[in-house]
Amino acid sequence: MSFIQERVGSRVDDRLAGFLETWRAPVADPDVQAAYRLLGDFILGGGKRVRPQLCYWGWRGAGGDDCDEIISAAAALELCHAGLLIHDDIMDGSDLRRGRATVHRGLAALHDGPDADAFGEAGAILLGTLSLAWSDALLASCGVEPARLRAAQHLFDAMRTEVISGQYLDILAHRRTGASVTAALTVIRYKTAKYTVERPLQIGGALAGAPGELIDSYSRFGLPLGEAFQLRDDVLGTFGVSAQTGKSALDDLREGKRTVLFAEAVRRASPGQLAYLRAWHGNPELTEEHAAEMRAVLRDTGALARVESMIEERVAEAVDALGAAPVEADARAALTVLADQLAHRTS
Repeated sequence: MSFIQERVGSRVDDRLAGFLETWRAPVADPDVQAAYRLLGDFILGGGKRVRPQLCYWGWRGAGGDDCDEIISAAAALELCHAGLLIHDDIMDGSDLRRGRATVHRGLAALHDGPDADAFGEAGAILLGTLSLAWSDALLASCGVEPARLRAAQHLFDAMRTEVISGQYLDILAHRRTGASVTAALTVIRYKTAKYTVERPLQIGGALAGAPGELIDSYSRFGLPLGEAFQLRDDVLGTFGVSAQTGKSALDDLREGKRTVLFAEAVRRASPGQLAYLRAWHGNPELTEEHAAEMRAVLRDTGALARVESMIEERVAEAVDALGAAPVEADARAALTVLADQLAHRTS
């Protein structure tokens, strides 16, 4: 099964490379061309291709054949994802993504000077927006029958509205007092669960002409799995190994990310533990030593164990929903494997 998934990912990469060849910089300015190259390198430079994989199997689960049309549509989701990641890295002030400099840092490095950081962020906003625009162009040209394509585009538009709303909720959380598990789960549902799993599956299904029953089944499978995916991401953001995740294990703590993991710790902490969490969570002066103490609090309060249990509960719910879904057998098998991989990954 992993070979099949790798083959789908490889075909998506090939389609993205071909698409980028047709959308080179429209002006001869060498600095513009350098920016386009940097964007292309980011799009093609790694990533799990989770959303294209799920789109592909959503199509196959609805009876769609293995064909170039679904690979193009799936690749459009990766262009959307790249654009959103570029913007997310600016908002988070991240230096690394996939073990390499983020796009705004890469642009800043190309243009030394006192305003290099501001230039990098402004340029990255434009490049991220360009990648989002390209995702529309690739989906619209994928070659699927127009009525089915319109249904998929409606879901694609809903997905982007939801993920941007979830991202806005995320930045609002930094301005609000308190840390609520309910609020953190709401952010997860809109910023990640719907965007990462539910909608890509449904888009693939809609492109194949899936009936409403299957579209609803994809939701019952996708939402809990998407929540498990983000809960794992939050654990890796604090406890992961940078060499494996490609990101600093200090970023989430320095940023003060309002995760379920943090909210559970706050809810369970002793007065002394709570004081430590409040002193260093979101503190830009946080060091590795402080982070180690915070990780100890997350373990000792039982917050980490609770989040691990939440992941397993949601994976079980997703697998049960998949078992009851009217989905093709090969897609059911592939999605079962993906569910385990997404929830139990180490990077």
